[in-house]
Amino acid sequence: MTKSMLNTDQQIASIWQLGGLSKRDLAKRVWQQINEDNVLGRASELAYNFLLSIFPLLLFLLALFGLFASRGTELKSNLFFHLSQVLPPAAYQLVTKTITEVANNTGSGKLTFGLLFALWSASGGMTTMISVLDEAYGVRESRSWIKVHLVAIGLTIAISVLVLAALAIVLLGGWLAPFLGAKFGMGPVFVVGWKILQYVAALCFIILSFALIYYFAPDVREQHWYWITPGSVVGVGLWILASFAMRMYLHFFNSYSRTYGSLGAVIILLLWFYVTGLAFLIGGETNSEIEHAAAEHGHPEAKAEGEKESTADKAA
Repeated sequence: MTKSMLNTDQQIASIWQLGGLSKRDLAKRVWQQINEDNVLGRASELAYNFLLSIFPLLLFLLALFGLFASRGTELKSNLFFHLSQVLPPAAYQLVTKTITEVANNTGSGKLTFGLLFALWSASGGMTTMISVLDEAYGVRESRSWIKVHLVAIGLTIAISVLVLAALAIVLLGGWLAPFLGAKFGMGPVFVVGWKILQYVAALCFIILSFALIYYFAPDVREQHWYWITPGSVVGVGLWILASFAMRMYLHFFNSYSRTYGSLGAVIILLLWFYVTGLAFLIGGETNSEIEHAAAEHGHPEAKAEGEKESTADKAA
């Protein structure tokens, strides 16, 4: 085994051993960094950009579904169904009502407009995420304004492709599993197994999205690539748990409509976007603290806070 392979294995072991920290110590350090890096405030910036991008993105998807004439209506119904499982009820009603109104009053250019506007809005959120992850690693941004925005746009496109792929797996899987089962004479066990597998695959795409952001966004040289990191698991887990908890809370204690009237649905949607952005950022803080702790415990390739170059670079 070569030295580089050995170092890689040690690094993988280090990150899953939390850099030598206990879970409690890691939680304390992440909480401290959340306060120092103003993560709670930065999550609101992400929520604003998510709100701007969600409607043109959904409009783009609906226009894309129109290309599948025979399955367009079914795909649209499946999309709205899965949105209803993720979004809080009031936010889901706001999204579907707005999308329906816009779709009925938009010409043939909605496909291009939806894609471009969603890309621009989402890339604004990505630049915010780059800034926060730089703060999490304690580094100053040395890339030019153009390079930062190119990275943001590139990540936005990559994440959009992965999210669309996850949606395609889930939306088309509901039709494809029964079709293949009937065509090849496979029983209901195959259909059920396929449907379980499609959700696992979709979840893997989402985790990969987190991993791409944590790898490319911060201005840290010679990052180590991991398909799954503790931060990705924490981020996705927090997002799922927080979304579920929010749905339960609104089911029993929904007072937003009585307090804010018709604006209640908008506030609920913004709050859900805030939770989503917060989950992304906390996952990034988790990875950075593990990296810093590994450096403190003498790992040869781990980076201390504020360290952009690897140990080998510094020795050279």
